[in-house]
Amino acid sequence: MRSRHTWKLRSRTLELGARTLIMGIVNVTPDSFSDGGEYFHSDLAVEHALKLLGEGADILDIGGESTRPGNKERVSAIEELRRVMPVIKALRREAPDAVISIDTYKAEVAERAITAGAEIINDVSGFAWDPHMAAVAARLGCGCVLMHMRGTPEEWRMLPPISSDELLPVVLQGLRQSAAVAERAGVKREAIALDPGLGFGKNYDENFPLLARLQEIVALGFPLLAGASRKSFIANAVAERRAERDGRRSLEPRDLPAEERLYGTLAANVAAILRGAHILRVHDVAAARDAAAVADKVVNAVRERH
Repeated sequence: MRSRHTWKLRSRTLELGARTLIMGIVNVTPDSFSDGGEYFHSDLAVEHALKLLGEGADILDIGGESTRPGNKERVSAIEELRRVMPVIKALRREAPDAVISIDTYKAEVAERAITAGAEIINDVSGFAWDPHMAAVAARLGCGCVLMHMRGTPEEWRMLPPISSDELLPVVLQGLRQSAAVAERAGVKREAIALDPGLGFGKNYDENFPLLARLQEIVALGFPLLAGASRKSFIANAVAERRAERDGRRSLEPRDLPAEERLYGTLAANVAAILRGAHILRVHDVAAARDAAAVADKVVNAVRERH
């Protein structure tokens, strides 16, 4: 049964648990694995963000740096700000009620974005890569998403495999540590949400046991965000099934276009909801919203029985 939470953001709260909230992804990057820089120019990014709001996004997650596998190029704070700030400022004018999240691990970027009107810091490092991030989040009083990442993007291809029995304790320990860092810095517990980091330092097959046991992360007592959208572990599963069906060698996940990962993404999204996820981070908002509407009916039916 999915837990209920009131998530405290910078200037408002969000009620979590009655229905799944949808976080729409807006990548203001030239090299994202999923949309290939399609919205790199700020006017296109704003147009896309407004489209996602129209499709039912509850939150917009604005990011200016790709964390694709094997990425060794770190973007400077100055460049990241150049990418995301015009988008945030335009959205504050065009959609003043929109809930904006800044997808960054840099305290300087987070502070500027929150001051400009963003409500949430979404940190893929779980406050581990910038020693100032937790203090900035506490001082600004914003919402925080703390994600688990095993290794760094440039290390992922070299990481040794980890058994399903070992993986969940590693993720739980990492998330506990991130939450503790945040709380010691003064971040309110009710401002924190956790993300298991599907695909971030987990090989293809390691993500499915993690999805199956998300309820054990929910048991830590925080809201849960799941971000499976278009990721390689989904592409790998789809490619394997197609190869089995067609009697040929499996495709490489990178060879499966983003638009052909939608149905697999929806399956992962529904699995996450049924295991307790409160928020989905997605590229395809309309499809995710409709799938979540059905999954939420199942979740609420279980709640009524208890």
